[in-house]
Amino acid sequence: MFNPADFPEPTLISVNGVELEVFEAGRPNAGKPIVLCHGWPEHAFSWRHQLPALAAAGYHVIVPNQRGYGNSSRPAEVVDYDIEHLSGDLIALLDHYGYEDAVFVGHDWGAAVVWGLTLLHPGRVNKVINLSLPYLERGDKPWVEVMEDTLDGDFYFVHFNRRPGVADAVFDDNTSRFLRNLYRKNEQQPGMALIDLARAETPLGEPVMSDGELAVFVSAFESTGFTGSINWYRNLDRNWRLLADVNPIIQQPTLMIYGDRDLVSKSERLADFVPNVEVVSLDCGHWIQQEKPEETTQAILEWLKHPRRR
Repeated sequence: MFNPADFPEPTLISVNGVELEVFEAGRPNAGKPIVLCHGWPEHAFSWRHQLPALAAAGYHVIVPNQRGYGNSSRPAEVVDYDIEHLSGDLIALLDHYGYEDAVFVGHDWGAAVVWGLTLLHPGRVNKVINLSLPYLERGDKPWVEVMEDTLDGDFYFVHFNRRPGVADAVFDDNTSRFLRNLYRKNEQQPGMALIDLARAETPLGEPVMSDGELAVFVSAFESTGFTGSINWYRNLDRNWRLLADVNPIIQQPTLMIYGDRDLVSKSERLADFVPNVEVVSLDCGHWIQQEKPEETTQAILEWLKHPRRR
């Protein structure tokens, strides 16, 4: 397990009207830039295993706590967490360092941000590496509306949008228990099982991380609460509208890493929208880079040496 004391000290950087807490490794402007984007409910610390290995391979590794997380800004308005703001933060971060473009890596919600960033700012992304969450087809109907029709009102994406503040309060009141129960190698059932996890006394399955590692996440969310991070979900349908007029095809060389036991479904049409994609599957659940750190890092480094492009 990783010693949290070995994680770099952060810097607060002012970009795009907010402050981002940023962790780095490697030499700025000497190594090739690579930006690692965490998911929900996570933290830059979720990339702790990959950061030193990528730096050793010659990359300038930039790992922000995105808005709503850690010591980064937490704007009060829900719309301040839409894809234009989230991608704008990352573009402004590139500008801060003087980089024209970078490799962007995302897990879970971070993958959604990287997909959206690449659609909105294709010239600033030279390669894409995403974990767990495949490209989400836009379709004819907003995403939350589709989920409401095909699933039910208790599915957490729908619940976060239709009952604002309810889940936030439950998670805030049970932060340690929720995260302890969530970060497990076995996958729980979807839907409001998330709130059930915040109330469950006995965790199921093997933990993904040590108690010391878990304490980093717990401390961060006890300080911030969950509302800022959940506001990302509350912009899904707004994002659907914001992406209406962009070219939906991603041409950059792309690596998609799935967990075979992840509840997030693999995409059967990924190559239709991401034609230069290579797919790798690992024997793990949702927390891919934390559950299989060595395999994830190796897959990333090997692909970066020989990315696929048609």
